[in-house]
Amino acid sequence: MRIRGQQIAQYANGSEESIGVTEPVIIELTGRETTEATLVTGDIVLIGQTVFETLDLLVDCRNQRLIPNPEHPNYPVMRI
Repeated sequence: MRIRGQQIAQYANGSEESIGVTEPVIIELTGRETTEATLVTGDIVLIGQTVFETLDLLVDCRNQRLIPNPEHPNYPVMRI
């Protein structure tokens, strides 16, 4: 993965930092796949909420896991 540039990121506490933006990478979660640029801060690679939306995955906070959207359990459906 190669960093192509920098972008300003804002954290939940309101502070901002310039962080690296990668070239598009393939992201596979729970058997579903998409391609998207990622953000890099130090040794940590961050993906955003848009990845979950594209893959039609929901965050199950109680059980700390990702789950397929119950309305589309077998495949992702894009919202347009």
